Order: sequence, then structure tokens, then C-alpha cells
Amino acid sequence: MSQNTPQPRTVNANDRGKLDLQALVLLAILLAAGFILNFTVGKAISSISGGMISPEFIISAFCLTILVVRPNIGQALVIGLISAAVIQITTTSPFIDFAAEGVAAMLMAAIVNAASKKGAVKPTAAVVATFVTTFVSGAIFMVIKMAMLGVVGELAAAMLPVVALTAVFNAILVGALYVPIKKALHIAD
Repeated sequence: MSQNTPQPRTVNANDRGKLDLQALVLLAILLAAGFILNFTVGKAISSISGGMISPEFIISAFCLTILVVRPNIGQALVIGLISAAVIQITTTSPFIDFAAEGVAAMLMAAIVNAASKKGAVKPTAAVVATFVTTFVSGAIFMVIKMAMLGVVGELAAAMLPVVALTAVFNAILVGALYVPIKKALHIAD
């Protein structure tokens, strides 16, 4: 092997918590993938499930970004707000996502940072954090939507199962992608 062969960059603990250009590029790539998946796979899954599962791949994208970057709470808020801005392109309920994704991203960062104090964030912690984050995001969205429409009981009964199943779906997706993304990015815990 030649000595001029560039070695892949390893992300170590000193690189974590920085919302730098590399972290923003990762977020942009994952959000772009999430946006495309929302239009294609997300719509297909929603149709097949009769609307019972309505994947929000953008939430999965910011959860993965937060798992890799491990930002502080303020930086996570920025990630959540950027994600909400992307969601605005396709949403039927403008501006609600800014509250939902902002709070959810900060929650994800808090859970991930707490889990990482013991070393590496285990895949099970990633799954649990994503489930909780997606569920909280959906619950916030649901509460704001109910307040806007004034239809509490009927809307909650219809939306809560969708929120729960979407949280399960996102948790499984992030759980399946977390370790391969860490390996692809050469992330050392």
C-alpha cells in the first residue's frame, strides 16, 4: 500500500458536539434522503397501511444526525428547526412542525447525551431515543392540531395510533441504520 493513500477520517470523541460544516453536510444529506423517502416510500407505506403508519423520514434523519454528532441542546434545536423548515414543503399543517421538531430534537439530544456519558450510545438506546422523540413530536403536533381545529376526542382517537405506529417504524429504521452509518463515517466511540 502506498504511503500517499489517504486514510478515512475517524470521528472521535473530541469531534462530537460540534455543529460544524461536516455535521451540517451530514444533516443536509440525511434530510434530502428523508425528503425523497417521504414522497415515495412514506406515501406508499401510508397508503398500504390505510394511514395507520405515516413515516416521517425527516424525523429519522435528524435523529440519526443527533446520534452521530451529539450536539448540545441549543444545537439540537437548530437541527430541529432546519428539519421543520424542510417539512414545510410538504405539510398540510404549516408551522406546527417548528414546535414539534424543535422540542423533539432537543429531547433526542438530551437522551443521546445522557446515554453517551457511559461511553458509546448502544443501538438499543438509539432505538428507544428515536421512539420517544418521534412519539413526542407526533404528540405535540397532535395537540396543536387539535387546539387549532377544536376537535379533541375524535382527532386524538384517530391520530394517537398513527403517532405510536410511526414512532415504532422510525425507531426500527434508525436502529437498523445507526451502526452502518457509524461504520461508514468511521465514527469511534
